[in-house]
Amino acid sequence: MSTSNPLANYSTELHDDQADKVDKYLHNLQLSDKTLMDVSLRFRREMDKGLCRDTNPTAAVKMLPTFVRSTPDGTEQGQFLALDLGGSNFRVLLVKVMGNGEQKVEMESQIYDIPEHIMRGSGSEFFDHIAACLANYLDKMGMKDKKLPLGFTFSFPCQQTKLDELITSIKHHEITPPQPNIQHSLSLNPQAVLMSWTKGFRSSGVEGQDVVSLLRKSIKKRGDFDIDIVSVVNDTVGTMMTCGFDDRHCEVGLIVGTGTNACYMEQMRNIGVLDGDEGRMCVNTEWGAFGDDGALEDLRTDIDRELDAGSFNPGKQLFEKMISGMYMGELVRLILVKMARSQLLFQGKTTSELLTTGHFSSSHIYAIENDKDEEGIASAEKILRGLGLDPSVEDCIATRRVCQIVSTRAAHLCASSLASVLRQIRDNKAAEKLRVTIGVDGSVYKNHPEFSRRLNKMVRRLVPDCDVRFLQSQDGSGKGAAMVTAVAFRLANQNADRQHILDTLRLSREQLLEVKRRFSEEMTRGLSKQTHKQASIKMLPTYVRSTPDGSEHGDFLALDLGGSSFRVLLVRVRSGTKRSVDMQQKIYSIPQEIMQGTGEELFNHIVDCIADFLEYMGMKGASLPLGFTFSFPCDQTKLDEGILLKWTKGFKASGCEGKDVVALLKEAVRSRGEFDLNFVAVVNDTVGTMMTCGYEDPKCEVGLIVGTGTNACYMEEMHNIELVEGDNGRMCVNVEWGAFGENGELEEFCTEFDRLVDACSNYPGKQRYEKMISGMYLGEIVRNVLLDFTAKGLLFRGKVSERLKTRGIFETKFLSQIESDRLAMRQVRSILQHLGLTGSTCDDSVLVKEVCSVVARRAAQLSGAGLAAVVDKIRQNRNLNQLSITVGVDGTLYKTHPHFSAVMQETLRDLAPQCEVTFLKSEDGSGKGAALITAVACRVKNEGQQ
Repeated sequence: MSTSNPLANYSTELHDDQADKVDKYLHNLQLSDKTLMDVSLRFRREMDKGLCRDTNPTAAVKMLPTFVRSTPDGTEQGQFLALDLGGSNFRVLLVKVMGNGEQKVEMESQIYDIPEHIMRGSGSEFFDHIAACLANYLDKMGMKDKKLPLGFTFSFPCQQTKLDELITSIKHHEITPPQPNIQHSLSLNPQAVLMSWTKGFRSSGVEGQDVVSLLRKSIKKRGDFDIDIVSVVNDTVGTMMTCGFDDRHCEVGLIVGTGTNACYMEQMRNIGVLDGDEGRMCVNTEWGAFGDDGALEDLRTDIDRELDAGSFNPGKQLFEKMISGMYMGELVRLILVKMARSQLLFQGKTTSELLTTGHFSSSHIYAIENDKDEEGIASAEKILRGLGLDPSVEDCIATRRVCQIVSTRAAHLCASSLASVLRQIRDNKAAEKLRVTIGVDGSVYKNHPEFSRRLNKMVRRLVPDCDVRFLQSQDGSGKGAAMVTAVAFRLANQNADRQHILDTLRLSREQLLEVKRRFSEEMTRGLSKQTHKQASIKMLPTYVRSTPDGSEHGDFLALDLGGSSFRVLLVRVRSGTKRSVDMQQKIYSIPQEIMQGTGEELFNHIVDCIADFLEYMGMKGASLPLGFTFSFPCDQTKLDEGILLKWTKGFKASGCEGKDVVALLKEAVRSRGEFDLNFVAVVNDTVGTMMTCGYEDPKCEVGLIVGTGTNACYMEEMHNIELVEGDNGRMCVNVEWGAFGENGELEEFCTEFDRLVDACSNYPGKQRYEKMISGMYLGEIVRNVLLDFTAKGLLFRGKVSERLKTRGIFETKFLSQIESDRLAMRQVRSILQHLGLTGSTCDDSVLVKEVCSVVARRAAQLSGAGLAAVVDKIRQNRNLNQLSITVGVDGTLYKTHPHFSAVMQETLRDLAPQCEVTFLKSEDGSGKGAALITAVACRVKNEGQQ
């Protein structure tokens, strides 16, 4: 080959011939799409092993938790130090982060060398050197007297714990976030135990030790400056965080440089080695070790094995040795030697330079793989001559092809494992199509002319259902370390602010005991003739004198009226050994014009429907007793009379208010003349609930409803009910407990959110207890808390949707759905999207769940406090040291919320320890219960006559 004109003999045909020759020789380094998909599936299995608590100790891919819980949201700000250590030199940086609109990062840095003898000397010498360089930098910047937070990028495999002491410190107001030119003092204790040195480092006495403690020790030994090490950051995590500041879709960090690694945001519920299952945490895959357990043995070639045997850590980092810049050049050198010895290159000749490890670098590959064939071949000739060879044009073409095959395999292997990570994220989100950004850094990715294109293209082939953007990181290991620290400060501050607000919705045991005490007082006032009118709890007599005893028998009608539709039921009660209650029912609607017409029209319509039902049941003309569940405010003076105080729920039928609804119903029956009702009991649905459960359990003497509204009833001693004549026996009292608080008893326990909900309700100042407990209002409380958080920049990045501003849009059923969500917040995310919050993050979902949990917990505790007052009153009435009693319960909130019943019962046990309470869920208190009240009334009436 002529030195003056190395390309004189070059032709496309010659190029193709040489490329074919190399392709045949290196066929086992060229991996098909099918093989790459198989590698991807293997890596996914390795990820699962690393994430699982049981298999992690033996897993090759360690999937290390980083304790980084969030990516940047653009509001981070302050001044931070960063220390970037991962190669033969390291940097110290001063990073100023400006958020809130500006979103700018300014950096100043200095590079320091790590001499060879320190890299391979003792650990104390190594960290003393780092401390000396830090001192030099702070001196130069005139900042030795300031105590700034530091993010430490330590790019070696570490077992990490505790990035989160920061949150505790800020929550307890020990520290404030760093601002420029202000000195700060932090007491934090992150830890990172070095698992093994890589990249040629061998400092003794460091492996198995906490590198943070070693650095602190060296700084303390000097005594001339102090810093707070807030976070220990892997360079891959730093890369993700740097890109995350510019693109909020960035959830993956990738490095392909001297070494290779990836990290990504994993769901906490999948990280088996840690407790806790809400939110996300960045996992450092340490994927360089993939294959160390033999998982890649069939794909490793003789060349890979030869390279590994000659490395300083044989059998370790086998995946990295097939990919990274530290080994890529060496793989090419070994192939060239092997081909020369097989008489396929350089006329069978080798040189001492070609035979020397490390003499063919990865930067040689970058030059040889130049986009332009002729320039690449010219570079190959120059590099080969530098190795003492006299290459022909065929040799140069072949060398270029070897480089292409080695670097393509590296890019494709990298793509296959990256595809596994993307599939994991997609599956976590249950997304049909994933949109994600990968922050990338590393000399191979940045400097190799074709690597990034090959990687990007293969990723898209392997995961076509992922919309992937690759974003090149600008200084991930320096700026990234500062960003991790800045995010930790932001999270800590925001968390402290949020908890301060949520603490107003949390009730202490002392507060709950006080609620119980005041509730008991109001019950006594409600029962007393003297104070009844002033009492907030009205304690209304129901004239139900007994619970079922099992001897009830007969056919009864039930009428359940409480909305725009109503039910007519036939309830067959059978006594004796085959004791049973059978029900058949039909639902009828009430047209709007009848709801708002005359009372006569309304009750005629109801009677027409009862007649239709009797005919439908084949009982035309029958005369039956009827239980009338009439869910409107009534004044009762006996069981078969109810004076309507006022219509609610959209009813406006004229001529009814102030009248006895039983008389109106009987008049309509008489006018029709087809059937008769021989007895009508006016029933409250809470009493119906108690009676339904009382039929199953004779010890049931309390009824409770926690649904759209809330109320309770219980069997009170007659001598305590001063509004009714007679002292013997018991009567069920309808507590009407929703009104507790109308005299200001709950004022000190109410928050700004309760006052907002009350002010915007139909009856401000009324039903204050109900407004803190029932399903009609809990969603509104949550919505107001979310609006407050958002206005203060603590949620949804400070951006509120128009839908969330709509009153009533956050339904109480959402609380149950959100708190039942075990599927990586998918349910929460879909609810937030329904509310127009399409840009909400996983962190937002965790916070919304926390708000729902706090609001629902308080509601359950308040219910428990009220119930504790009721059961304790029954115990005291009966002069018992210990009471055993059953509570019949109904209502959607109690039945569907995953934690409400448990929290309520736990509160009750705590506040009424002398009462052993069993809870029985009621089935159809307003239908079956109404019939049973009527059945009991008929039984008592018959007993009286006998």
